[in-house]
Formats: sequence, C-alpha cells, structure tokens
Amino acid sequence: MINLNEKINEMKNLLKLLVITLFLFSGTAVNAQNYKFGHINSQELLSLMPERDSAQATIQQYAKELEGELEIMNVEYNNKLNDYVEKRDNLTPLVKQTKEQELSEFQSRIQEFTNSASQELQQQEAQLIQPIIQKAEKAIKDVAKENGFTYIFDLSRGSVIYFSEQSEDILPLVKKKLGLEE
Repeated sequence: MINLNEKINEMKNLLKLLVITLFLFSGTAVNAQNYKFGHINSQELLSLMPERDSAQATIQQYAKELEGELEIMNVEYNNKLNDYVEKRDNLTPLVKQTKEQELSEFQSRIQEFTNSASQELQQQEAQLIQPIIQKAEKAIKDVAKENGFTYIFDLSRGSVIYFSEQSEDILPLVKKKLGLEE
C-alpha cells in the first residue's frame, strides 16, 4: 500500500510539473507574439539622401586634384627617365650613379604620395559620409521607437536570409521622417 501511495504522489507531482511547464511555455508564446519586426535597406536609404550626393561630389573633386598632382609627378619622372636613357652612354660612372639615385628617389616619392593620397581620400570620405550615416541611423531608431518595433534588420548587410510578410519595411517611414518623400 505504501508503494502505491508513493506512486500516486509521484504522478501528482509529475502532473503539477507538467501543468507549470505548459503554463510557462504558453506565457512565452504570448510574449513572442508581442514582438514587432521591421526591415530596411540602409544602402537604398543612403542613396536617397541629398547630402550623400554633395559628399560624393566633394570626394570626387578631391580625388581629381590628387590624380592631377600624381600625373604631374609621373610626367616629370618620365621626362627625367627619358633624358637619362638618352644620355646614359655618354655619362661618367659617378654622374650615371647620381642620376639613377635621383630617379629611384623620385619613384619613391611618387609611391609615398600615392599611399598618402589614398589614406587622405579615405579619411575625407569617412569625415563626409559618417554624419550622413549617423543621421540615417538616428532616423531609423526614432521610427523604430515611435512605431513600437522590437527589432529592425538591415537587408543591405546581407545577414538576414529570410523575413516574413509580418516584418514591415520601414523605408517609407524613415524617408518621411527625413523629408525624402517623393
């Protein structure tokens, strides 16, 4: 008889545990339904922002200036090289060595300029583009808060493989927030 009562108590405890577990899981399912998901293509948003066009124009102008300076340096180097090639057979060994060293140093300066120009161009691009990105991110966050979104996924970053029709595209809301209505 004691054995049967123990079994009944075990069954009651198991039943209580099962009811509690079901209650907890049903509560989680209800909470999961309260999440609101949205998505946006931030690259598309950035391409619509007029500030980006002016930043790109400034960057392109600066790149042209740097390319022009590099072209001048290359022309000067090629002139010196051609002059050396034409006269090298008539030069003394000391003058020949000096001219070769000058050409080598000039080539090094061109390489240094190219590296510095590339870094400067990247820095200027970051300086001009970063405020635009921050403005877009702020607008996305504001729209998300105002509309009760739990998560916003950026489709342009390639990390979202699937989203359902329940996920809302917030690009129109962000465009409105930024005054980019067409």
